[in-house]
Amino acid sequence: MRSFRDHSLISVTTAVILALTASALPVHAQTAADAALNMANMLDGAGGGVSGDDLLSALEDAAEAGQPMAMWQLGTMYENGEGVDRDPAKAFGYFAQIANQHADAAPKGVEADIVAQSFVKVGEYYREGLPDAGIPIDAERSHAMLLHAATYFGDADAQYRVGLLYMSDDGLGLNPLQSARWFSLAARKGHCPAQAQLGTMLFNGVAGIEAQPVEGLMWLVIAQQRCAATADAAWITDELNTAIAASAPEQQTEAYALAETIAPQFAGF
Repeated sequence: MRSFRDHSLISVTTAVILALTASALPVHAQTAADAALNMANMLDGAGGGVSGDDLLSALEDAAEAGQPMAMWQLGTMYENGEGVDRDPAKAFGYFAQIANQHADAAPKGVEADIVAQSFVKVGEYYREGLPDAGIPIDAERSHAMLLHAATYFGDADAQYRVGLLYMSDDGLGLNPLQSARWFSLAARKGHCPAQAQLGTMLFNGVAGIEAQPVEGLMWLVIAQQRCAATADAAWITDELNTAIAASAPEQQTEAYALAETIAPQFAGF
């Protein structure tokens, strides 16, 4: 039988997860992973006497009770070896459980981001395969997972990844027009790598899309500003500098003015 203290730990853990997930604002389509990391940072040394073992137990109890946010946190912990031994098979199990149990969750519900990102995670595992857990490489299933997150949930990160899949023959088949459409969906939700990819495609033009240097530069400027403090900053800055070197001064002036005016509309949710 669980004690009152056990129930209190579960309540505190769940409350923190919910608060952080609800309050987290997108930076480059900030995902559930960011919310989970924020939660871990907040609890580290500030858990009001809650030990690591107690927290793990509370998360496991919450996951057993069907709470997807607890499953997500456990999956993230096992994937990265944070507070537990790294165990990709366990991580996959938690992400897959979320995807299996909540595939038809409300697309705009409080847990939608967690569920969508779980589909993305499972898709990545099927893309790479996980032999130790009996998970084969399965490109078709990987693509199906990403497409569900991108279409049903409208997840910006998934939409960006689908856009990338249309950029190569070994993805969904080389289709620049489809790629640009998916990048556009993600870009308008504040996903800065998607904004950069879209900007480059528009600046240069692709099959089915005439070159639009000013709009392309505009997206690259927005992306460079929004991704400045991220791991994507270097390649996005390179793309912007390449476009600037190939553009006329008047095009640059117009693009920067448009970016200043329009950027707030695409700052993410």
